[in-house]
Amino acid sequence: MSIPNMASRARILFVSNGHGEDNHSSHIIETLQQLRPSVEIAAMPIVGEGRAYRRLNVPIIGPTQTMPSGGFFYMNRFQFVKDVRAGLIGLTWRQLQAVLRYAPSCDLIVSTGDIVSQSFAYLTGRPFFSFISCLSSLYEGKLHLGPMLWHVLNSPRCQTVFTRDSYTALDLQRQGLNKAKFGGIPSLDRQVPNGKNLHLKPHIPTIALLPGSRLPEAARNFNLQLQLVLEIVKLLGEKVQFRAALVPSLMEQLPDLAKSQGWQHEDGKITYSLGENEPVAEVICYSDAFNDIVCKCTLVIGMAGLAVDRAVAIGKPVIQIPGSGPQFTYQFAEAQMRLLGISAQTIGTKPATPEIMPFGARKVVETLQDSDYLAACVKNGRDRFGTPGASLRIARLLSHYLETKSEDSAMISAEAQQGDIPTV
Repeated sequence: MSIPNMASRARILFVSNGHGEDNHSSHIIETLQQLRPSVEIAAMPIVGEGRAYRRLNVPIIGPTQTMPSGGFFYMNRFQFVKDVRAGLIGLTWRQLQAVLRYAPSCDLIVSTGDIVSQSFAYLTGRPFFSFISCLSSLYEGKLHLGPMLWHVLNSPRCQTVFTRDSYTALDLQRQGLNKAKFGGIPSLDRQVPNGKNLHLKPHIPTIALLPGSRLPEAARNFNLQLQLVLEIVKLLGEKVQFRAALVPSLMEQLPDLAKSQGWQHEDGKITYSLGENEPVAEVICYSDAFNDIVCKCTLVIGMAGLAVDRAVAIGKPVIQIPGSGPQFTYQFAEAQMRLLGISAQTIGTKPATPEIMPFGARKVVETLQDSDYLAACVKNGRDRFGTPGASLRIARLLSHYLETKSEDSAMISAEAQQGDIPTV
């Protein structure tokens, strides 16, 4: 194994295992490319097709495949069995082999995610930066990494461990992992309105619908949200307005989806008449206005992970209704409440039914009318997620590493050349 030529263009491989993790990495890549335009970047998304990387035209070095669970088999053991039957083990092995073939030419590995991506980085024998974006001490008060992940992150090849919140960084430092640093949520850096005209009526609360990004689950989630919308309209009439942020693939299904639920569709707007002399429910849907919708809304009805995090981070209250999964189940929603604190409220403990929707509607009305709670959500978002700037914080450290080539990293490279790396 040869040491990369320090005079050549720097090369980084990003390894991530999850859609949210791909998203985090893509924002870091965008900022890093602004700081160091000459750096060569490639990626290995372990879960899904790596759409966030493909959007940036980042080369993907190994095979990708969308599994039945979408990467959320830890929520349901049956989903894991389905993934195994679909070839999960063979796919993961081929991905690891691709990483091990490519890594010797890299100056640095950046791993985003849990034990899977971190182990990939560790097994390369190359220096790496870790971003444990899906792990947080906020869930239980203390983060239990487990012996394997603790060993990986304590490795001298691991240069820095970035966390999504400052509380986790402090917790890990107290546990003895001094290299832990607060990173943040990179996507928050670009979460500003883009000027999309949402056709909002002034002085009326706006409710955002975030059903998630993975089909077919997102379509099922959106159906549930539309049921909740009808119950809200029964209580508030035209004193509230709804905007939905849908992924393009779900937007394409909107005409058929609306028809199947008894709604009328016209050019992205769906309507439902509750009856003669009754208000008409209206939801205007967009596939290109997530930032505008989340920034301008008063409240979010969320059935997603990272999208909900981003809403809470800028002070929005979130009402969650559990779905049938594989991602957004009650178990996932309950974990979100522990992570997000007072900003997230969940209606019910099982997949939502028509009977639970009136309770959700009343909770929405109560929340919109509670000015003290809405103010507390703004403070909670700042406390939980800290200041924006994660992409720049992380990209600057990566750039600094590439520039300095510290003595420690040079020694690690020499050890790797002598064959002192784990075998697989």
